[in-house]
Amino acid sequence: QVQLLESGGGLVQTGGSLRLSCAASGRTFNTYAMGWFRQAPGKEREFVAGITWSGGSSRYANSVKGRFTISRGNPKNTVTLQMNSLKAEDTGVYYCAASGSIATISAPDYWGQGTQVTVSS
Repeated sequence: QVQLLESGGGLVQTGGSLRLSCAASGRTFNTYAMGWFRQAPGKEREFVAGITWSGGSSRYANSVKGRFTISRGNPKNTVTLQMNSLKAEDTGVYYCAASGSIATISAPDYWGQGTQVTVSS
């Protein structure tokens, strides 16, 4: 059974930092692109960041560029999202995702259950 398990969410003040982690299991994810999405209350789920299977290339939503960093672990079935200079609008449920290619990361094959991030002002 394929499983993506997120951890690291929580409550932080504006300007603070959080680090999210995701561990994939149930199949070999070494060749999968992985990414993060988020969903704020009353809004649609949106792409945040994605990284290729090798970890050599990444992409970000404009709203998080310069503040968030996605990285791939070793083994490559783990991915982290370092979030700095957090803003109230970063609040939401963050989901880990995996896709066969970075080109299709917007429509992932697998989803995690999500972890709540709350940024208080």
